[in-house]
Amino acid sequence: MKTGDMIIAGTFWRPVPLFIKSVLLLLLTLPLFSAHADITDTTSERALPLLNKIEYSPSLTASGQPTAEALELAARSGYSRVIFLAFTNHQNALEHEDAIVKALDMEFIHIPVEWEDPSLADFDAFAAAMRVPTQQRTLLHCEVNFRASVFGFLYQVIYQGVPMGEAIALMHAIWIPNEVWEDFIVRVLSVNGLDYQGM
Repeated sequence: MKTGDMIIAGTFWRPVPLFIKSVLLLLLTLPLFSAHADITDTTSERALPLLNKIEYSPSLTASGQPTAEALELAARSGYSRVIFLAFTNHQNALEHEDAIVKALDMEFIHIPVEWEDPSLADFDAFAAAMRVPTQQRTLLHCEVNFRASVFGFLYQVIYQGVPMGEAIALMHAIWIPNEVWEDFIVRVLSVNGLDYQGM
């Protein structure tokens, strides 16, 4: 801008009434407020109302049984895959969860894990599903996040290289595995050449 232009602009600005100046300034700053609102909305969407939620990583969240509303919010928050580790007849089960998830354009994987007898095959099926690449996030859940927290812990340690103490602390924030599940953890880690450093 030339010096002469600045003088003309300054001359134009002086006689403009204060009210019009205020309106012009408000219009110029509206995009900033709008951008802030978008960020706030995105943040609130990611605060999913999930039972016993554990954020194992930016791409893996474990929890108890989600509601239909929580699944809808998950779909809007960047989740593309739901893995369900319990049976459909548990007391808090969401009826037609598979259809609800599919209608939200997410992948649904069901690996029913026996509470009293989790198996190496169960974990292998889960790990195989997790290793299929996805650009977005995975919601792993069971009834109250006992099964899911163990599977999430094992996956983080074995396949993601997360320090065992860090992953254990997240799992223990929800529960300390009973004898059946501690034995399961030991077996899965042993097969993968690792020793359990829990309890």
